[in-house]
Amino acid sequence: MSPLGHLILARLREFYREPAALFWTYGFPTLLALALGLAFRGGDGRATPIAVIEGPFASERAAVLAQDPGLSVRTVSPRDVDSLFLGGGIVLAVGADPALEYRFDDTHPESEAVRRRVDDHLQRAAGRIDPLPTRDRPVTAPGSRYIDFLIPGLIGMNIMSSSMWGIGYTIVEARKRRLLKRLAATPMRHGDFLLSFILARLIFLATEVAILLAFAVLVFDVVVQGSWLWIAALSVAGAMAFAGLAMLAASRTQSTETVSGLMNLIMLPMWVLSGVFFASSHFPDWMQPMIKPLPLTLLNDAMRAVINEGATSAQVALPFAVLSVGAALTRVVAVRVFRWN
Repeated sequence: MSPLGHLILARLREFYREPAALFWTYGFPTLLALALGLAFRGGDGRATPIAVIEGPFASERAAVLAQDPGLSVRTVSPRDVDSLFLGGGIVLAVGADPALEYRFDDTHPESEAVRRRVDDHLQRAAGRIDPLPTRDRPVTAPGSRYIDFLIPGLIGMNIMSSSMWGIGYTIVEARKRRLLKRLAATPMRHGDFLLSFILARLIFLATEVAILLAFAVLVFDVVVQGSWLWIAALSVAGAMAFAGLAMLAASRTQSTETVSGLMNLIMLPMWVLSGVFFASSHFPDWMQPMIKPLPLTLLNDAMRAVINEGATSAQVALPFAVLSVGAALTRVVAVRVFRWN
């Protein structure tokens, strides 16, 4: 076997002999998808908790609202309302005065919708007549659920985390134990050492993405609208981009504590900004020019376009090219500045 083959085999053995690495690579994203998919599933009869404050109109209002199966209504004393909000026990409270008063946290994602729903019930019970008839028609199109939004984000997050930690931390750990100096004395090309990490990542990448997608399809009926080939291509480009960043962070770092801080500095902003759990469009417009070029934003947006919208090659070619060029540039720089001692 060539020196490069031995190095790749060493990377594989380091991985599968470490139970924690197996869990964080395969188990954690799957459990996270299960937990969030169950928490935000739709059409399961879960009721939104609200309160009616005790007073002359409390029983009448509670009776009207209790007819809606989507609301869980309770009557509470005025002194208990604040504690219920603090504990997350209710989303909205209806006041006791003759004039309707609604108390809610306007930063809560459900509060505005619940407020309109409650107000409609009470206004109609008081005699309001809507000039136009209405009807509800739930959206059931593939790709429209939260779990459909979540899965591509989890794939992107897992690709980033496993690439960064699996490469950056391992390189610095080897330098700290003086293994790099010994490896440099062996009959191998220095570039093969870093290349072995990239090739080993590609082997793990196929199983990471396949397991998470298969779980989503089997458990939550997620439908892949676009090309599986583009999913594979974007996964490879994303993994290579993050591998390059990991090599760059570890190229001269002497301690695992320092490289952990550097990698968290790189990853944490993308975890928050790049649309893993919620759309990056929620951030202000002035932040969008900084968010859009982030590698994880490019990967997540392209993955969602392929999986949920069936995006064509023309639509995902640009993010694929940007990730690929970024991967090449960071790897070249990392090889040039890499220190063996």
